[in-house]
Amino acid sequence: MSSHRFRAMGSDVHVLVAARAAHATRAVESVFSTWESALSRFRPESELSRLNARAGTPVAVGPILLAAVEAALDAARATGGLFDPTLGHELVRIGYDRSFEEIGDAPPAAGRPRGGGAWRRIVVDRSAGTVTLPAGSRLDVGGIAKGMAVDASLELLGSLGIETALVSAGGDLAVLGLPPGRRAWGVLVEGDPDRQVVPLVRGALATSGTARRRWRQGDVTRHHLVDPDTGEPAVTGLRAVTVAGSTCRAAEVGATAAFVAGPRLGPGLLERVGLAGLLVTEAGRRIRVGRWPGHSLSDAA
Repeated sequence: MSSHRFRAMGSDVHVLVAARAAHATRAVESVFSTWESALSRFRPESELSRLNARAGTPVAVGPILLAAVEAALDAARATGGLFDPTLGHELVRIGYDRSFEEIGDAPPAAGRPRGGGAWRRIVVDRSAGTVTLPAGSRLDVGGIAKGMAVDASLELLGSLGIETALVSAGGDLAVLGLPPGRRAWGVLVEGDPDRQVVPLVRGALATSGTARRRWRQGDVTRHHLVDPDTGEPAVTGLRAVTVAGSTCRAAEVGATAAFVAGPRLGPGLLERVGLAGLLVTEAGRRIRVGRWPGHSLSDAA
């Protein structure tokens, strides 16, 4: 296998393809560059930033942003608003107003939290190619956009005739085919105290947790997974949630929503949308949902 790494969308991206297809890894890098250029809320020139700046009026958008907005709205409806793409103003308020690498210690929060729910008032006009955000709202599609970029990369690789590939972006990954001589890809589950390695035959895995994206804001420790009900970082007793899905987009949505839902309601949410997953509490308790494997590859060996 040929390995290629690069930095994009605030994450370390890792691409594995058959050695004879090594040239195609640059195409994946191009996909991520294009998606980041359109969807980064940290780039003033991005389509997303222009949309946020004109909240309250219809804005013509390109196909990537339109697809991301529609996917985010579908996810919000499917999860009852636990996945909420209109929490951009809260992320800014708690200090996540720039690329994570640049945050450092953020100044104390200004103003009161407003919470979520504004996604219900977003208007998408497909025929006109426009999106209208509610006045005063700010869209953030970072998590689902990263999952969609992984999916788009695998779709591109497949169209190029590549039969074996893995694309991983900061905890979100999907696979195409199987590695040579193996019956599955062995994937180490992030945030799992047992360091489980699960066999992934097809589809995707995504992890949402608080271990990586944490920062200080005044005297408070913050993280990026915001509870739409409170407008504050979710406090649920969970350390991490990993979800398996047919696409990275679906797995990402499930992981984020289940984390916000917490250990009591999260499993039911995943079961309702037909996803398997592993929830790990702060105390290290492991909650398996659906067809999540009960043993790791090393256990089976």
